[in-house]
Amino acid sequence: MDYKKAGVDIEAGYKSVELMKKHVKQTMRPEVLGGLGGFAGAFDLSGIKNMEEPVLLSGTDGCGTKVKLAFVMDKHDTIGIDAVAMCVNDIACSGGEPLFFLDYIACGKNYPEKIATIVSGVAQGCIQSECALVGGETAEHPGLMPQDEYDLAGFAVGVVDKKDIIDGSKIKEGDVLVGIASSGVHSNGFSLVRSVFDMSEESLNTYYDELQTTLGNALIEPTRIYVKALKNVKKEGITIKGCSHITGGGFYENVPRMLPENAKAIIKKGSYPVPPIFDLIQKNGNIEEKMMYNTFNMGLGMVIALDSKDVETAMKAIEQAGDKCYVVGEIVKGDKGVELC
Repeated sequence: MDYKKAGVDIEAGYKSVELMKKHVKQTMRPEVLGGLGGFAGAFDLSGIKNMEEPVLLSGTDGCGTKVKLAFVMDKHDTIGIDAVAMCVNDIACSGGEPLFFLDYIACGKNYPEKIATIVSGVAQGCIQSECALVGGETAEHPGLMPQDEYDLAGFAVGVVDKKDIIDGSKIKEGDVLVGIASSGVHSNGFSLVRSVFDMSEESLNTYYDELQTTLGNALIEPTRIYVKALKNVKKEGITIKGCSHITGGGFYENVPRMLPENAKAIIKKGSYPVPPIFDLIQKNGNIEEKMMYNTFNMGLGMVIALDSKDVETAMKAIEQAGDKCYVVGEIVKGDKGVELC
């Protein structure tokens, strides 16, 4: 008896590391010390000494049951973008710059080529958010999960000058809400999605005219990363007063998180286009509209609060990052919360 016969292939682990090195290398920043393979990732913080009061920010998340979609489609090169996005978007929400990222992959069996493909997506997410992939862990768990399945999670660290933290305290009546478009369902609500659609290969390969693609391709579209868009706004000298990453819980849970007391967000549903995938989910699942807005991003991955005088310049900065954005509402006096009308 040895470790391999028990279900853990150490040699496959070595091969996975070798295959992923080329992807990790693309994410390197000058601050990264050492290479892949050490016991800890090292990142030089001397570059933040120009900040008055540097504050470290952190975020951790996974991709939820969206990984089930990757299993059925046997497509593993984008799920890593989702893992990065869910972490770095939260850091950006607080006004921070993501510095580095670590991933954790638990699998039933280590297939080196598949692991390297997953990490290629993680690396792409890091490139999009301009952070370094400084390390990670691949854990083989025979008997705990089926051989062909895995779970993916990540952890990111960022930094912000204390005076630049976005905490919603500056929001006031009359401020304007700008929504930044999502790329689709992102990484939330897939337990409901999997209840609406048959997650078979045949179903996911079905082409829908309204989607202009197959169901599978529409659903697996990776989460949009908003780091560059928010950086562009900051570079224009504009203060983002509040920022909400629309993830699990949709509008009703996430928008109030950026609001101070006695401030209410009014969002006009007709102020931006809702991607057709959400109409398809609602129709096929016979889901009430409020539940849709309480589960999914409904086409807006990020909502920010701005002074009215800054809206035009901020929207141009967001568009320069390659994102679409819309004026979607305003802040009024009232009980803390959100109203969709």
